[in-house]
Amino acid sequence: MKKIVLAYSGGLDTSIILRWLQENYKAEVIAYTSDIGQEINKKKILRNAKLLGVKKVIIEDLKNIFVKDYVFPMIRAHAVYEGIYLLGTSIARPLIAKRQIAIAKKFNAYAVSHGATGKGNDQVRFELGYAFFGRGKIKTIAPWREWKLQSRADLMRYAKKNKIPIPKDKKGAPPFSVDDNIFHTSTEGKVLENPKNSAPEFIYQRTISPEKAPNKKTKVKITFKNSDPVAVNGKKLKPEKLLDKLNVIAGKNAIGRVDLVENRFIGIKSRGVYETPGGTLLYIAHRAIESVTLDKKTVHDKERVMPEYAELVYNGYWFSKKRIKLQKIIDRKRSQVTGEIILNLYKGNVTILSRRTKNKAYSMKKVSFEENKSFNKNKVEKFIKYHSKQLNKA
Repeated sequence: MKKIVLAYSGGLDTSIILRWLQENYKAEVIAYTSDIGQEINKKKILRNAKLLGVKKVIIEDLKNIFVKDYVFPMIRAHAVYEGIYLLGTSIARPLIAKRQIAIAKKFNAYAVSHGATGKGNDQVRFELGYAFFGRGKIKTIAPWREWKLQSRADLMRYAKKNKIPIPKDKKGAPPFSVDDNIFHTSTEGKVLENPKNSAPEFIYQRTISPEKAPNKKTKVKITFKNSDPVAVNGKKLKPEKLLDKLNVIAGKNAIGRVDLVENRFIGIKSRGVYETPGGTLLYIAHRAIESVTLDKKTVHDKERVMPEYAELVYNGYWFSKKRIKLQKIIDRKRSQVTGEIILNLYKGNVTILSRRTKNKAYSMKKVSFEENKSFNKNKVEKFIKYHSKQLNKA
């Protein structure tokens, strides 16, 4: 029998897709789940898949790989899309797609499938990954672009007909569209689709509101080596544990919430609420440690390429030659980025308290307001005259 590898979460949408694939493609479906730190119930995944007649369920723990090889390089790039989005969903898809193709090859499956909707970015991200690793030899099945189910109501009817359990949100209604991993959580749909509506507090999953955050400040020290975080408050941790710890600390202090309307790759606008608590701390701390360890040209070269880098990640071009080329620019002097940053967290705000490094890029002697001989002030006049002449040049 033909085999299809489905990116399976165990939830409503992918359970419906699993049944639909069986009915329409007369194929054996291999349910594949990447554990990248999302809220995961392995028993539920196994139970739901088995109820739908699945013989093979694969759950892979990819948390450490995801943080080390995908999140950390993006943090080194200070990548933000449209000035605010830390790309939490975008960065997860390439890894899942890569592993799906590997599973398909291992079990001689002729196709892979995903649960991304026909209006979203994730269909592009998944399928660019499939194309890169499948080299056109493995078929892609995108149910949302093929089936006749047009709405959430259609999905509910299909689920009831096929006796697929329908989960409820905290208010007893069908759930929002939620995607999560160790780096972030995104929530979309329902009341959020209208940008005039405020986001209800109950949708937040990993951050508390500023009003409920502690009335005292929290200090956190992040240690960097070779431009990657290696310790929190002096304790060395492997990547996934480090991000986990920062998520908890930041979430308790109401840090990492973003409500945005973004321009999707496929040409429509969407509104979502994103939570990236630990990632927000890493972003701020990494910029701070680079400010005292890298020279001006290197910092500015990074700033120039970041928007393009962020858009490549957003659009699903993680494996592209262009993104890899930009990563080399970003990492050119990463060996110099070593030291400690101490942050102060209070009710959704982050303040830098201390930057500590043995790097000599920052010179106390040159910057001091006290009289010193290490900086030649006579050269400044020539410097200004030169640039005065540049004002009228095209």
